Amino acid sequence: MTATRLLVLGAVRERGSAHGYQIRRDLESWGVHLWGAIQQGSIYHGLRTLTRDGLLEVADAGPSAGPARTAYALTPAGERAFVELLEHALRSDEVGLSETIAGIGFITELTRERALELLRLRVEAFRRRRARVVDEYERQPDEEWGHHVEAVRLWAHTADSAVEWTQDLVRRLEAGAYTMRGEARGEAPS
Repeated sequence: MTATRLLVLGAVRERGSAHGYQIRRDLESWGVHLWGAIQQGSIYHGLRTLTRDGLLEVADAGPSAGPARTAYALTPAGERAFVELLEHALRSDEVGLSETIAGIGFITELTRERALELLRLRVEAFRRRRARVVDEYERQPDEEWGHHVEAVRLWAHTADSAVEWTQDLVRRLEAGAYTMRGEARGEAPS
C-alpha cells in the first residue's frame, strides 16, 4: 500500500485537487500499469483510507459536465506524509521496487540538493546491507547453504544493480538533468 499511498498523494498534489477518475488517468499516463500492481479499486480504496487518516480532505469539485465526482485535496498532514513517503522511497534500501519507482516519479518535487543527498544515502545503505549479507554467506561453504545460496546471490546481484543505477542517476542529476523544485526551466545547478 505504500507505493499506492505515495502515488495517490502525489497525483492529488500535482493537480491541487482531483477525483478518482483523474487520478487513475494520470497514473495510466505515467505507465504505472506497466510496473505497478495498482488497480482501479486500489485507487478508490486509497482515497477512502487517506481521507479517513486525515491525509486527504473532500474538496469542492465545481460544476461537472458528467456525473458528480468527489474531489480530494491534500491536508497539511497529507503534504507531510507525501514528502516523508517520497524521501523514504528514495533513500532506503528496504523498500520494494514499486515504491522506489513511485519515488523516482516524483523526484523533481525535491530540490536537487535534497534528491542527491537521499540517493547517496540509498547507495550507502545498499552497500552496508550488501556487506552484511555477503559476509554472512561467505563464512559458510556453499554446500551448507545448499540451493538457498542462490537467493543470497540474487539479492546481492540486485543490490549491485540498484547501486549502479542509483549512482548513474546521481551523476545525471549532478550534470543538471531535469528541472528540480526551486529551479527555473533550463537553469543549471549551482
